[in-house]
Amino acid sequence: MMKELSIDLETYSDIDISKCGAYKYAESDNFEILLFGVSVDNGPVVVYDLTSGDEIPAEILAALSDENVTKWAFNAFFERVCLSNWLRKHHPKYFKTYNTQGDPVQNFLDPASWKCTMIWSAYMGLPLSLEGVGSVLKLQNQKMKEGKDLIKYFCSPCKPTKVNGGRTRNLPEHAPDKWETFKTYNRRDVEVELAIKQRLSKFPVPDSVWHEYHIDQEINDRGIMLDMDVVENAIAFDERSKSALMIAMKNITNLDNPNSVVQMKQWLSDYGVETKSLGKKNVAGLIKETDGDISKALKLRLQLAKSSVKKYQAMQNAVCKDGRAHGMFQFYGANRSGRWAGRLIQLQNLPQNHMSDLTEARELVRTGDYDTLDMLYDDIPDTLSQLIRTAFIARPGYKFIVSDYSAIEARVLAHLAGETWRSKVFAEGKDIYCASASQMFGVPVEKHGINSHLRQKGKIAELALGYGGSVGALKSMGALEMGLSEEELQPLVDSWRNSNPMITSFWWNVDNAVKNAIKMRIPTEVNGIHFCYKSGMLLIKLPSGRVLSYVKPKIGKNRFGGESVTYEGIGSTKKWERIESYGPKFVENIVQAVSRDLLCYAMQNLSDQQICGHVHDELIIECPEDTDVSSITSIMGQSPAWMPDILIRGDGYETKFYKKD
Repeated sequence: MMKELSIDLETYSDIDISKCGAYKYAESDNFEILLFGVSVDNGPVVVYDLTSGDEIPAEILAALSDENVTKWAFNAFFERVCLSNWLRKHHPKYFKTYNTQGDPVQNFLDPASWKCTMIWSAYMGLPLSLEGVGSVLKLQNQKMKEGKDLIKYFCSPCKPTKVNGGRTRNLPEHAPDKWETFKTYNRRDVEVELAIKQRLSKFPVPDSVWHEYHIDQEINDRGIMLDMDVVENAIAFDERSKSALMIAMKNITNLDNPNSVVQMKQWLSDYGVETKSLGKKNVAGLIKETDGDISKALKLRLQLAKSSVKKYQAMQNAVCKDGRAHGMFQFYGANRSGRWAGRLIQLQNLPQNHMSDLTEARELVRTGDYDTLDMLYDDIPDTLSQLIRTAFIARPGYKFIVSDYSAIEARVLAHLAGETWRSKVFAEGKDIYCASASQMFGVPVEKHGINSHLRQKGKIAELALGYGGSVGALKSMGALEMGLSEEELQPLVDSWRNSNPMITSFWWNVDNAVKNAIKMRIPTEVNGIHFCYKSGMLLIKLPSGRVLSYVKPKIGKNRFGGESVTYEGIGSTKKWERIESYGPKFVENIVQAVSRDLLCYAMQNLSDQQICGHVHDELIIECPEDTDVSSITSIMGQSPAWMPDILIRGDGYETKFYKKD
C-alpha cells in the first residue's frame, strides 16, 4: 500500500510568480503542468511528460487527496496549490477540498497530508533553496545549474521576434535537446529532495511543528479580502499628488527636475545651504534650520519622498479572482527563531496609522473624492501611507477581531531570566516603561504624572538594551534625536543593567552553556533551556519542545581577542557564511522563538476561528458580527502546559477594516 509520494512540478503560466505569488500564478486560465516528477515510497523517480501526452496513473492521482498518503516536496505549498487548481480542472473526481461552511478556504487540497523538505531544512538552520541545501549538505547529486535557464525558456512567455517566428511561448518541439535536459532536471530535483530527507532523518521535525505548518497553510489558503476601490484610487491619487508637488517645487526652485539630487544640492548651495545627503533624516533636519522658500521646497521634497504606492501596487498584483490576497506568510521564513517572513504585500512592515479621522479619510479615497481629500489634508502622500492597512477588509456580514499580546517579548525575557520585579509589574498590569525608569532612577514614575519625563528614558532603554545592547544600540534607536545627550548614554546602559541583574546574568549563563556544549560535547541547561551538540549541530531545546538549530558551530576568537561562537548560516550579505554570535544574541533568538511558540499555541486554540493573517504577536480573525472580542482575547491569554506560569495577556479590538488600534 502506498505511503509516500515525493513530488516536483515544472509548470507554465503567463502570470509572474515573483510579483503575484503562487495562488494567482496557478489560477490563471493559461496555467499548465508540464512535467510531473514523482517517487513512490522513496523508489526510483518517474517523470511524466504531460505536454507530450503522458498520463499520471490513477493511483497517484487518487493519492494526491488521500489523507493516508504523505506528500513531500521542496516548498510543498507550491506543488499543493498548483495541483489543487490542476486537479479541479482536469481530474475533478480526484479532487477533495477541506473547507467548512462559511469559510472562504476553498478549492485547495487539504495540507494535513503534506510535508515540506524546505521547512525541514529551515528547522535545521539550513538555506531555503534546494540548491543551497544540497550544497551545504554536500549531497552526491546536486540541483542542476541549467535549471534557471530552462525554466526561463519553457515556463514563462517569451518575446516575439523575427528569429522565433513571432511566437510568445517556447514548446518542446522548439528545442528538443533542451526539453530532454529539462526532464533530467525535473528528475534530479526529486532525487535531491529524497537525499535531503535521508540526510536529515536523524533530526525529525516534531509533529507539533508539522501541525503548525498545516495551520499556516490554511491561513494562506484563506487569504484576506482587499478593498480594490481603495487600492486603485490610492494609486491614482498618488500620481495626481506627485504631479502637483512637482509643479509646486518647480515654481519655487525654477529647476528642470527638482527631484534630481544633483540639481537640488546645487540649488541649496546657491542659497548657502550645504548638505552631503538629501535622505529623509537630513532633509527633516534642514527644514528645522531654514525658512522661506528653502524650507517650503524641502518640505515638498519630503512629501515626494513619501509618495510611494508600492504596497498598493503589491496588492494589485497579488489579488486573486476571489478578491482576496493569498500566500503572504512564509512559515519558518526566519530560521534563527522559526518566525514567519512576509511575502508579496509584506504585512510585517506596513506603515502605522495615527489619524483620528481614519474612517473619514478612507471613505474619501474609496469614493474617489480627491478634491476634498486635498482640501482637508495637507500631506496626501502621508495620508495614503496611513491608509494602507485599511485596504484589508472583512467580507460582507463579517468583521475583523485583531488580538495581540501585550509586551510579549519583555514578558518572556523576564520569565526566562527570573527577573521577578518585572514579572510583578506585568502581573499588576502596570506600564513597563514607567516601572523600568523607576527601577533605574530610584524614584516613582507615572505616565502622565510624577517624573513622567523619565518614562521616555525607560522606554528607549527597554527597546535598546534587552539583548546586550549598549551606547550604539541607544543611538540607533534614536536616543540623541529624543533629546538625550551623549554623556547620558553610558550611565543609562549601566543603570538598566544594574536594575536587571537576572537578565544580565541570563545572557552570560547562556553564553557559557553554549560554549560548554560545543567545546565539551556535553548537554547543558539554563533556566529550562537545554543546549547540546549533535552531529555537527548546536541544538537549543525550548520549553515547547521545539529545537533551534545552528550549523557547524565552532569556538573562535572575536575582534577583541576574546572567545566567541561562530556557526554557518545566511548572513547579512544574504549569502551562506560563518556568523559570529554570543550570549545576548542567543538570548534574543530564544526569546523571539518562545514568543513565536506562544503565538502558535494561540493559533491552535483558535483554529476553529477563521484566522486570515498575523503580524509579529498579533492575529487577524475574520468572524461573524456577533462574535465577542473577549472570547478571543481570553483564549489569547491562556498559558500553555509547557510554560504554565508565564504571565501573558491578550488585548484586542473589532473593526471592519484592518488598522492599528
